[in-house]
Amino acid sequence: MQTQILLSLLAAGLFSAVHLAAPALYRLGHVPRAWWVSAAGGVAVAYVFLHLIPDLASHEEALMEAESRGELVYVLALAGLAAFYGLERRVRRARPEGGADPASRDAAFWIHIGSFSLYNMLIGYLLLHREEDTLSSLLMYVGAIGLHFVTADIGLRHDHRRLYDGVGRWLLVGGVLAGALLGLVAELPEQAIIALSSFLAGGIVLNTLKEELPENRESRFAPFALGAAGYGAILLLLSSG
Repeated sequence: MQTQILLSLLAAGLFSAVHLAAPALYRLGHVPRAWWVSAAGGVAVAYVFLHLIPDLASHEEALMEAESRGELVYVLALAGLAAFYGLERRVRRARPEGGADPASRDAAFWIHIGSFSLYNMLIGYLLLHREEDTLSSLLMYVGAIGLHFVTADIGLRHDHRRLYDGVGRWLLVGGVLAGALLGLVAELPEQAIIALSSFLAGGIVLNTLKEELPENRESRFAPFALGAAGYGAILLLLSSG
């Protein structure tokens, strides 16, 4: 157990380092995107479809065994996706190129960063409270989510620039560390963890795909496909082992 706690805290530190390095990552991989950014997006998409979505089915079974409504996991996943879609629509309307005033852009920044800080808190909390507690599962989670943070941070900095560099990335670091520390001192009931995991899965689906699909991101298909295929193969090998 102590080893698991240490590894989880190290993972939270790695996630924090990704956020703090966001300005440098942006310079290395901004629009038009470097190949490695699209490859990272492919890895995250593979994790979503070959791990997170199958997890929803196992969550459904767990709830049904507990005589609860198993279909709620899909409702919560849809709610997570819809919530982050609505957030993105709100932010896009307040982008500078849309002619919005500075106060509106600042408000959009705080909504964006506040929501992603809570998102990070969930991710940090689940470092210690995932359904699978094996080392390989933790490493796959950290690898995929870490690369997901890379693409998300580049997108957030593209949207907010100065505010993101000054305060936004620190709030994201605070979110993931707060979630990890909360996981050390509080353990929610299994049904609550399933609910949070389902909501988070929907958010990750939306946030992963939105960074790769828009034309203004100028993503590269070949490295995206290679990242998805390579990581997908690893996930399938581990699941069959």
